Amino acid sequence: MKSFLAFLIAMGVLVTLGDANCWTKIHKPGEAKNGCMLNGKLYPFGLIERTEDCYRCSCSRTEMKCCSLFSTPVGYDKKCKAVFNKERCDYDVVQKDDPSKECFVYSRVG
Repeated sequence: MKSFLAFLIAMGVLVTLGDANCWTKIHKPGEAKNGCMLNGKLYPFGLIERTEDCYRCSCSRTEMKCCSLFSTPVGYDKKCKAVFNKERCDYDVVQKDDPSKECFVYSRVG
């Protein structure tokens, strides 16, 4: 029972630390007539489930709010590297010398 309680506490901490990286862009008056511009692409007003750069956004005439759909690995072996996978909106952490082998990630941010 104690180990189950410890597991629940650990999961609560991980969920709390797993908040997405979010930002807001305030539009100048009249700037967003047809939607919101992000990295050269015009998105329609309303909810955008997934942008080309792996963000979930809300677009209005006054602002654009976005949160990342991914977290960035920061804790892994120095023999490894993080490679962003746009199809999955996630990072693959692989060995530098042999990218076919995955590495264990013990912490992420964002």
